Amino acid sequence: MKKNQGILISFEGGEGVGKTVQIKQLADVLKTKGYDVVITREPGGTVISEQIREVILSTKNIGMAFTTEVLLFQAARAQIYRELILPSLKAGKVVLCDRTRDSSVVYQGIVRGFGKKLIEQLNDISTKNTYPNLTILLDVPVEIGLSRRHNCEKVNRLDLEQKDFHEKVRKGYLKLAEKNDHKRWLVIDGSKSIEEVHEEILEKIKANKIFQ
Repeated sequence: MKKNQGILISFEGGEGVGKTVQIKQLADVLKTKGYDVVITREPGGTVISEQIREVILSTKNIGMAFTTEVLLFQAARAQIYRELILPSLKAGKVVLCDRTRDSSVVYQGIVRGFGKKLIEQLNDISTKNTYPNLTILLDVPVEIGLSRRHNCEKVNRLDLEQKDFHEKVRKGYLKLAEKNDHKRWLVIDGSKSIEEVHEEILEKIKANKIFQ
C-alpha cells in the first residue's frame, strides 16, 4: 500500500479480547511510519452513532427485541461510514475500526439467527459495499474474555448474556476466519501478553504485505 491510498483495518472478537489496546498500539506504530491514522469504533464514532450506541448497549434495555438490535447496529454503521470512514479512506488515511460489518454477521446473523445472507445485504447498504482490507480477529477463551470485561468499571448489555451466547460468538468468528472471504482475516491468540499480541500483529501484517 502507498501512503496516499486509504486502507481499512478492522479488529474483531468477543467481549474482553483486547481490541482497544491493540488498536492504539498499532496506530502508534503506523503514525511513526508516516501514515495518517483514524481510530474509531462500532457502534459509535460519530455524534449520532454514539447516541445509538448508548441505546444498544445500555443495561437498562435488556428487553430489546433482536430485530431492533439488528436495525440499530445498521443505523449506527450507516452513519459512521457516511460521515467518517468513507471520507477518511477517500482522503488516503488508514482507518482502524473496533468492530464493523463482521460483528453483525456473527452476533446477529449467526448467534441471533437472522442468517448471514440477510445481514450481509444490510451491511452492503450501510457500508456502500465496503469491506475491510484486513480483519484482525483476537481470539480469547470465553472465560478469560468475560473475566476481563467484568473486572471493568462498566459492563454493557451484551456482556450480561449467558456464557453459551459468548461461546457461540467465538465459534462464529472462528468459522468466518476459517472461510476467509476476501482473503483478509488474520487470527491472533489474544490470551497472550499485550506486548506478545502486539508483536504477532505486526509480524502478520508485515507478512501480509498490505503496507507495501
